[in-house]
Amino acid sequence: MSAHAHAFAPPAAGPDGLTDLVGLSLAELTEAVLALGEPRFRATQLWHWIYHRGATDFAAMTTLSKGFRAKLAERFLVGRPQVSTHQLSSDGTRKWLLRFADGNEAECVFIPEEDRGTLCVSSQVGCTLTCRFCHTGTQRLVRNLSPAEIVGQILLARDTLGEWPSPKEGRLLTNIVMMGMGEPLYNYENVAAALRLVTDPNGISLSKRRITLSTAGVVPAMRRCGEELGVNLAVSLHATNDAVRDEIVPLNRKYPIAELLQACRDYPGVHNARRITFEYVMLKDVNDSDAEAHALADLLADIPAKINLIPFNPWPGSPYLCSEPERIERFSDILFERGFSAPVRRPRGRDIQAACGQLKSASERKRKSEREAAPAA
Repeated sequence: MSAHAHAFAPPAAGPDGLTDLVGLSLAELTEAVLALGEPRFRATQLWHWIYHRGATDFAAMTTLSKGFRAKLAERFLVGRPQVSTHQLSSDGTRKWLLRFADGNEAECVFIPEEDRGTLCVSSQVGCTLTCRFCHTGTQRLVRNLSPAEIVGQILLARDTLGEWPSPKEGRLLTNIVMMGMGEPLYNYENVAAALRLVTDPNGISLSKRRITLSTAGVVPAMRRCGEELGVNLAVSLHATNDAVRDEIVPLNRKYPIAELLQACRDYPGVHNARRITFEYVMLKDVNDSDAEAHALADLLADIPAKINLIPFNPWPGSPYLCSEPERIERFSDILFERGFSAPVRRPRGRDIQAACGQLKSASERKRKSEREAAPAA
């Protein structure tokens, strides 16, 4: 386990000292079941209730004996994060501010589209990185999220969408992107454990091809991610030269563009049918010129790549402005002419502060003003 996974560890037990079964692997769940004096197959039944049927109450797990259910209720729980705020946008986007057992908060966003429904999941409270255009980057890293807290976001979204038992067809939540608060590759072990639960065929059973992990470029962990998890990779690139990227994505000073792109070329399983997505936020007069569009095409010429152009979503105190719509379209046209798929991402949920980090900051400001307004004891 990496130093990052050990640091900022989440609480080990839930309320009343009960252990949360969410986040345990099947092997760990089996161990817990055997310790209660129950046969091994009970773990598979329990797994099915938690991840296929979405049950949170042991009393509802009717294929388990009453005695076993009573023993489970004495020692364990099947948890969900507490919802601090749940907002529904006029465009159907949902955003949750979730509070965990220790009072820390992170965000989760569901974005419905015609052909898919994507859940954007957080991996840390705050963020390890300080990308200057990202609102989460202004929030200090508090700690990593545990497998239970990562998977809990997905379970809670499915609770809200009414997707239990786990449907094979016609799902509303079809895709997961690890693009919420935090750098997933600086919490690799916990993220990996969570994604293994999500892709297990006997549980939530999402295809690895429907899961995308986004990184700002933690080069040493990228190959491991491809080899062990086999999920799609998205890279937050946002610049075509080290001078600009050093400024807006400070991690670039440790892993410059040349190293990052070599890691992309070496990413296991990447080919023309399974491309790497490069995220490129459009910042006015920073990275949006015709010359930079051509430079981006040159950089990615030998990498199976798709480019997502993201209109910058301004937040209070941001040092940047969004590029003009005509400039973004021109940038996209150049990339299409150069042979790349370069769609412009349609901004979603602006009326509910759906840009990552905005809702949490609003919550923190509210709590701070309430504390300051409270009379002294």
